Amino acid sequence: MSKVLMKGNEAFAEAAIRAGCKCYFGYPITPQNEIPEYMSHELPKAGGAFLQAESELAAVNMAFGAAASGGRVFISTSSPGLALMQEGLGFICSAECPVVVLNVSRGGPGVGGIQPGQADYIQVTRGGYNGDAKIPVLAPAGIQECVDLIYEAFDIADKYRNPVLIFADGMMGQMMEPVELPPARGITPPEKINETKPWAITGTAQHPGRNVVYSLRLEPDVLEKHVEHLFEKYDAAAKELVRYKSMNLDEAEIVFVAFGTMSRLCAEAIELLDAQGIKAGLIRPISLWPYPDAAFDEIGPKCKVVISTELNMGQMLTDVKAAVAGRWPVGLINRTGGIVPSSLEIVERAKKLLEGVK
Repeated sequence: MSKVLMKGNEAFAEAAIRAGCKCYFGYPITPQNEIPEYMSHELPKAGGAFLQAESELAAVNMAFGAAASGGRVFISTSSPGLALMQEGLGFICSAECPVVVLNVSRGGPGVGGIQPGQADYIQVTRGGYNGDAKIPVLAPAGIQECVDLIYEAFDIADKYRNPVLIFADGMMGQMMEPVELPPARGITPPEKINETKPWAITGTAQHPGRNVVYSLRLEPDVLEKHVEHLFEKYDAAAKELVRYKSMNLDEAEIVFVAFGTMSRLCAEAIELLDAQGIKAGLIRPISLWPYPDAAFDEIGPKCKVVISTELNMGQMLTDVKAAVAGRWPVGLINRTGGIVPSSLEIVERAKKLLEGVK
């Protein structure tokens, strides 16, 4: 299959369409505005429905309703928009409806700026929704990987009857790369939905009986059993969805931990450090929840420092320290406010951290 040069946001939208997305509900917010624009003219051509909501609050609740009907639903936003969607995502988790969510993140807090950031890490991995709920979070490092993960995320969401969140950053949404697009699956017709989703509300004659999709459970014992049921799914997801990539861990003195586009800068920094006689390696978490703790067991005996490298004030540090479990010192290389460090800056800061633990 040949590759095509595409802007990130447009490739992400096309991946959702090819995965069989039936409904997209969006609201414009930089740096993901090309997604609703692309969906507005391309999704109807594939037989799907595009609707621009009046707000992110409306978009997530429209997604809730459409997902309850069994169709594949996609929503996208950026940082403060995702904050507004949190209550709705909690409802969707409780009601067990599959939705794919893409966060093309920017710097914060608050409205922040429109430059790339990774300061939503705690928001997406811990969730701003109330109660006991979890959402799998996948963090691609490039446009191709993001396309592949979005395409797969619909299957994951269907399997676990739960939202799945893709955590990209603004740089990834705005840059261009060659992409190999996956095959188009087509939209499942309403009369076929209940063959694979017997819980869905389709309103078709093919489905006997009456389904109800809801979040409210007033009886404490009923609610407790439901939450325990949800956590049986989350426990299975925690075992099945762990993903990461690593490089040069056997001989590394420095081990970077980075996700998304920051991992690409760390990979270049590793080459620069190697030219200076310093061995460095990388752990790149792809699943941010569940977090790939097992990756840290692959670190070799020469490691002197593990460095979390992030576009925030160190939000992943808690997970890195938990995975390190006191075996090595843990440092931080970070920038925020939309500033992306160069690989040279990462090299110099890494060397200072290494010197500090020798």
